[in-house]
Amino acid sequence: MKKQLIEITVGLFVVAGILVLLFLSFRVSNLNSDSVSNPYQVKAQFDNIGGLKVKAPVTMAGVRIGRVGAISLDSASYQAKVTMDISGAYNKLPVDSSASINTQGLLGEQFISLEPGGDKKYLKEGDSIRLTQSAVVLENLIGQLLYKGSSNNP
Repeated sequence: MKKQLIEITVGLFVVAGILVLLFLSFRVSNLNSDSVSNPYQVKAQFDNIGGLKVKAPVTMAGVRIGRVGAISLDSASYQAKVTMDISGAYNKLPVDSSASINTQGLLGEQFISLEPGGDKKYLKEGDSIRLTQSAVVLENLIGQLLYKGSSNNP
């Protein structure tokens, strides 16, 4: 009887561990069910998006207001074209707003941060954000630092 109780306890721990791993994998891959309500699409073009992925957060002042809906390459300008699904609750974003790709922490997930402009006209479905700042790629910064460090030494 005691052996059977130990086996049941171990089985419950294994099931609990699998459930925790499943939960964590959904959180890390952004497949959780928090969707954008009544979204409208806004586009932006970047020279380099780094590791930005579809479903990455779009934030303003640290508040999540949408998600990245699609990423493609513009064959004419060779820039990354990013389509953002912005929640309908945030439909008063000025036309002269800017978008930048930031990283959560040093090596964290990348996201798009919007900064509002001062124009009285608002972005609507299909509009493009003109002012963009590309992702800062850590490997490029380290390479530049190493290059500058080695060129300063005689």
